[in-house]
Formats: sequence, C-alpha cells, structure tokens
Amino acid sequence: MQNDGSGRIVVHGLSKTFGQVAAVQNLSFVVEPGSVTGFLGPNGAGKTTTLRMVLGLVTPTAGVTTISGLPYEQLGNPARIVGAVLENEGFHPKRTARNHLRVYAAAIGMPDQRADEVLALVGLSGAANRKPGEFSLGMRQRLALATALLGNPQVLVLDEPANGLDPEGILWLRNFLRAYAREGRTVLVSSHLLSEVEQTIDQVVIISHGVTRYYGSLEQLRASRQSRVLVQSGDPNALANALREGGFTQLEMAPDGRVVVLGATRQQIGDLVAKSGLAVYGMEEDRADLEKLFFQLTNGQYSGAPYQAQQHYPPPPPGGGWGPPPQYQSPPGGYPQQQGPYQGWGGQR
Repeated sequence: MQNDGSGRIVVHGLSKTFGQVAAVQNLSFVVEPGSVTGFLGPNGAGKTTTLRMVLGLVTPTAGVTTISGLPYEQLGNPARIVGAVLENEGFHPKRTARNHLRVYAAAIGMPDQRADEVLALVGLSGAANRKPGEFSLGMRQRLALATALLGNPQVLVLDEPANGLDPEGILWLRNFLRAYAREGRTVLVSSHLLSEVEQTIDQVVIISHGVTRYYGSLEQLRASRQSRVLVQSGDPNALANALREGGFTQLEMAPDGRVVVLGATRQQIGDLVAKSGLAVYGMEEDRADLEKLFFQLTNGQYSGAPYQAQQHYPPPPPGGGWGPPPQYQSPPGGYPQQQGPYQGWGGQR
C-alpha cells in the first residue's frame, strides 16, 4: 500500500464493540475530495467512535479505514495530510493562542509564522495574545480549527465544529469549509443536526445505533420523498376522478378529508382544478422536509417519552407556606440592558 495522494477517505466494514455494546456495526462509505461530506446521527450514534477509528485513535474490532490509500498510522507526517478536531479543550491555560499554535507548528515542522496565518484564517488575529482560558466556547472552536490547519492539510475531519458558534460564526464556517473543498480537498464534518450543516454539505452519511441508515447525496435524499399537495374540496370524489383523468393517479385521502396528490406541485393541481370547474377551498404543498427524513432514518434513537405536566401539587408542609408557584413578575422598569455590544468571536461569555 502507498499514499495515492488523493485525500480520499475510505471506510469499509467498520465495526467496534466495547464489551457487550456494539458502538459501530459494519459501516462502509467513501468521502471524496472536492466535496463536504456530512456524517450525521443522534448523540450516541457512533459518530465520534468512527472518527477516532479513522484517525487511528481507536482500534476497530473489524473492518479497515484508509486516507489516501493508507491507514492513518502509516501516513508518515499525518498532520501535514490530515487536520482533525475532535475536541476543543487541549489548550494550555497559561499559554497564549499564538504560542499554543507555535508549539504545534514546531512539532510538525512548520515555521512560526504559520501560527499567525491560521489565526487570520479563523478570525482570531485580534486574540493572538490572549489565553484560551479567557475564550468563549466559539472562540475555542476556532482555535481548535486553526490548530488543525497548521499543516495545510489535504483532509479535514471535524467533530461537531459548529458547537458554540453564533449565527455569524456558523455562516463563516460554512463558507470556509465549502471554499476549502473547492480547492480539491476532502472535508468530513460530523453533526447531530441536519439543519446545522444542510447548506454546507454535498454528500451525507446518516447513522443510528452504529448502523448506516443512508449514504448518498442530499439531492438523492430529497428525491426519495415525493412532494405532495393536500387539496380541500367540496366534492372529494369528483376531485379524485378529475385528477385521475388528468394523469395524477397517486392519490390518498387524509384523515381530515383532504385529497392528497403525490408527486405533484400546487401549480399543476391549480391548473387542473381551474379547467375542471370544481370548488376547491384550499391547497397546501408539502415539500420534502430533510429534517423530518433525518428523524425517520435515525428512528428516534434516545428520544424520551412525552412530558406529562403535573396536575396536582403536593400538600403544603405543616404551617402552610407553599403551593403552586405564583406568576413571576418582572422587576419595575424591566430588565437592565447590556451595556454595549460584546466584541468577540463566536459567542458570548
């Protein structure tokens, strides 16, 4: 085996058990260069364990993973090939951000000035002389990404990189990762929220209970669920007959009496209804909801039972003094306003 220089990540038949717990079961997927791949699943689905196996930190029970055709431990100087962020807590509390990066740069054979280059890349130039212990969670995320970028790697592997970022930081991260991939590099990003990375990723791997539930493009995932139009009509049977005559044969009846037309748009149904002269009181187009598909695929892993509000309070202790809590009243004049905007990166402290 040799480094083929592609930056491609291959996961084949990967499994990992811890005692009696199967954390990952027979995962197989490929992360291609030039694209951002989302690795999605609920917390506890096996994402971090899989990434740790890809990065040589955990030994698989079965299966193999390669980067550019080689296992991680055979890459030679891996930090020059793969940049990874699995956590954002590995910072010396008394070392400045710049000095933290210089230590890591020296360890992988990069010059000192690379520290300032990556600080600029992630928007932390103004915090170079501050200590990570003073940073917000979002700022620590950016510093961890800067550390991963020191070796100018061909591959980025990021575990929940948007955690702690404010909306501006998430937009910045999205643009950064897409630009990085457009240079022909490989980006693998894990998340437990599809909505968080939907506008960033091209390919998606969805897992639940350590098992692959979907592997493919986002467009294929959308196409797997047909759009549908729900039509409220004064005469559902007449409407159904007119729809069939118009070529719309995939029809269902909703519990509320509306006619459900699969594989159609509201405009198509509106044109047909106008020609038929039937009375229609409303139409609703139900497009493919990726978040809904995601929850269906992950099968509600670790979802709790619905909360049942307590209807009765326990009796007061002897002498009384407590019962249902009173309605909370805001202080006279309202709450105090924050004095001036917070100046920072990715979140408030």
